[in-house]
Amino acid sequence: MSTIASRPETLLRAGRGPVSPARRPSLDDCRTNNPEFADLVADVAREHTVPGRALSVRTLLHLPRLARSDGTVSRRNIETELNRHALRLRADQNSIGELTPQNRFDLSDLRFVRLTNSVADPIFSRLHYLQSARAGSVNFALVEPLSRLPVTLCSVSPLEWMRVGRQLQSQFSVPLGSAWDVSRVYSFDVAPANAISYLLGKVRSAIRQELPSLQVLTTAVDPNLGFTGASYRSANWKQWMSITARPYLYVDGFYASPRQLRNRFGGANLVQLRADNRAHRFEQSRSRLLDSVIFCSRVRGETEQVAADEYRLLRR
Repeated sequence: MSTIASRPETLLRAGRGPVSPARRPSLDDCRTNNPEFADLVADVAREHTVPGRALSVRTLLHLPRLARSDGTVSRRNIETELNRHALRLRADQNSIGELTPQNRFDLSDLRFVRLTNSVADPIFSRLHYLQSARAGSVNFALVEPLSRLPVTLCSVSPLEWMRVGRQLQSQFSVPLGSAWDVSRVYSFDVAPANAISYLLGKVRSAIRQELPSLQVLTTAVDPNLGFTGASYRSANWKQWMSITARPYLYVDGFYASPRQLRNRFGGANLVQLRADNRAHRFEQSRSRLLDSVIFCSRVRGETEQVAADEYRLLRR
């Protein structure tokens, strides 16, 4: 297991006594990929032979469980989480090895296809940080020209977030039911630069042809996981609104979305879950999380920029 013994939190200097403990890293340090966190991610990823970006995202999803209310977390906990999730990520990779592309191709060599659920669902369920596929989705991918294995893939689903849907209707005149959500995106390490933004452009064209009643595509970008929305911006999507963060929820030390809790336990209220399921440990993050950003793209025509005074923060 990787160690950080060379970077202890308290050091002894010969003849000078102990120095002050090093500053505890913050969640913001980690999600902005500061050098110390980035180096540790790279070391652990190399040791366990897993992709660094996927390892970073998984770890960032779980660090809020261990962070203090001030948003700081110990270096030891960071290291422990990185190694824990590296082991699980490697097992998840091995479980779908037959679906994993091995070769690198230029973007122009990849082929855009509709992807069946039999291929997309195992990838999202094993490798996406939420580790679940969204039911009722249509899947698209850029695939290798020979093996036809997906290199970058996404799922598009009817928008179920009614607060977002109502805001689209009231502010942008988008009728309810005419917005779909890019609900999952995953890109393998062999994907070329700009693969996600290129895929998003292809998806927009396909939706325009296959589902002519749709007007807008949406997605939620969570900055707590280090996401900035760069791929969406490159594909000419625009920030239209944001939505307040809610605490992350965990079962037995692993993240679970409210949807996953409802599917598994019949509800997402932690007080009730703890009372009804004493064999499991239910927790939630305590430190403040950053709000999610909602990016949108018109299916037809240009997507308008929202002025600062029209940018709405939706409450959950």
